[in-house]
Amino acid sequence: MNELREQVRARYAAAARAAGTTPTSCCGSDTTGDPGCSGPFGAGLYDDATRSEVRPDVAGASLGCGNPVAVAELRPGETVLDLGSGAGLDVLLSARRVGPEGRAYGLDMTDEMLELARRNARDAGAANVELLKGEIEDVPLPDGSVDVVISNCVVNLSTDKARVFAEIARVLRPGGRVGITDVVADDALDEDDRRARGSYVGCIAGALSFSEYRAGLVAAGLTGVEIVPTHEVADGMWSAIVRAVRPLRG
Repeated sequence: MNELREQVRARYAAAARAAGTTPTSCCGSDTTGDPGCSGPFGAGLYDDATRSEVRPDVAGASLGCGNPVAVAELRPGETVLDLGSGAGLDVLLSARRVGPEGRAYGLDMTDEMLELARRNARDAGAANVELLKGEIEDVPLPDGSVDVVISNCVVNLSTDKARVFAEIARVLRPGGRVGITDVVADDALDEDDRRARGSYVGCIAGALSFSEYRAGLVAAGLTGVEIVPTHEVADGMWSAIVRAVRPLRG
């Protein structure tokens, strides 16, 4: 597990160093891409109006498989946490939507990505953004401290997804919600099938099935789970919108 985690860290450190110079996505780049991963990924999944809210190089550094900011339907004054925030695109978009009375946290384990995101936040003058170093299995925020958790094609990279789901439930306030985009596998595909379609660091081999994803969120105490596929990224593998809610009680 530690070896896989280090592979993920190295992959995204390299992506941060290459930001603005090498076309890249969750599935790799021109030189490291997985042959079974077809996308689409990255900035093209955001509409023109959304991309225009940030500098082109910030949008171009997106490695994701969707637009979790649109999924989350953020409101002014809310506190939002982006798990695996990368170069900061979704954090900056979130900060604009929650406004000066709200707050947008980004969490990433990669120093190179955090450095890039902090520079992007400074350049944008985003005073309500805070970038945190840490792992999505161990979020450095108090219980019940955020209104919304978002993430863009990152949960599939975790080696302990049950812990990720538990942390999401822990940091959400009662009534708080989840708005995630992630890669999810057809239920008919077993682990060997997923590995045959792409690597772990390429967001394919580590993906949960639809049933596994739902069961993991429910086991963490979340309700109202919706998992809706949006587009196929490999044979039987989908980018999907994931929504859930922390109950007001319990």
